[in-house]
Amino acid sequence: MAQPAKASGTYRIGGDLTVDRLGYGAMQITGPGVWGDPKDPAEALRVLRRAYELGVTFIDTADSYGPFVSEMLIKKALHPYADDLVIATKAGLTRSGQGEWRPVGRPEYLRQQCELSLRHLGLESIPLYQLHRIDRKVPLEDQLGELALLKQEGKIRHIGLSEVTVEQIEAARKIAPIVSVQNLYNLADRSAEDVLTHCERNDLAFIPWFPIATGNLARPGGPLDAISTEHGATPAQLALAWLLRRSPVMLPIPGTSSVAHLEENVAAAEVKLTDTEYESLSTAA
Repeated sequence: MAQPAKASGTYRIGGDLTVDRLGYGAMQITGPGVWGDPKDPAEALRVLRRAYELGVTFIDTADSYGPFVSEMLIKKALHPYADDLVIATKAGLTRSGQGEWRPVGRPEYLRQQCELSLRHLGLESIPLYQLHRIDRKVPLEDQLGELALLKQEGKIRHIGLSEVTVEQIEAARKIAPIVSVQNLYNLADRSAEDVLTHCERNDLAFIPWFPIATGNLARPGGPLDAISTEHGATPAQLALAWLLRRSPVMLPIPGTSSVAHLEENVAAAEVKLTDTEYESLSTAA
């Protein structure tokens, strides 16, 4: 298939943003430690353009990736955007250097970051704007209330959350409409299983970050190793195929700074696990 991402099926974020379920996470196109410019800016642009060529219609980024480097590369590579391309970004984590991430949820800060993201991405309205982390020092009503105001003003279309519990999702939904949740989740780490179940029940998109971690499952003689040999697929591709099979609300966003690795990841959409293989992987982790 010329556009293998299409094999992943589609999902409607918020009921009106149709995306192909296998997306792309744009964190790794920045410099080391998600800080500064990439070592090979030309390759970063090629990765973004190739992702769309392969059928990817959902790209996830954040103002803190660089900071702003990822957003500006997306604009440079893909603006003006195709009608079917959905860009999601986030605010709520500040950066002071490599590996430094601090939650800041003050309303005036979130508004400032939204305005900057609009400029850096070249958008009049951000399709999906996510609170990157809940700031425990600021009332949740103030953080989400500001995002609700930005939505009212047409600067963002939909609101999402990141790294939250079921209780936090429910509290947030009393303040503003929520359409997505982005939590750590992969074949080897399913600690957010209750959050995924909650998203399924309420038709919220579940965006697993760090989606291709495989842990010990890829060890020689392990379950991924055996199925990998049968399919002629890599352990990473099988991990993505498992996520796509796991839930219809799942939108995996594997990231990379290499075109070759991108093509390998996107090809996972065409890997179809048998019931036996799926159950074997599900019970092995």
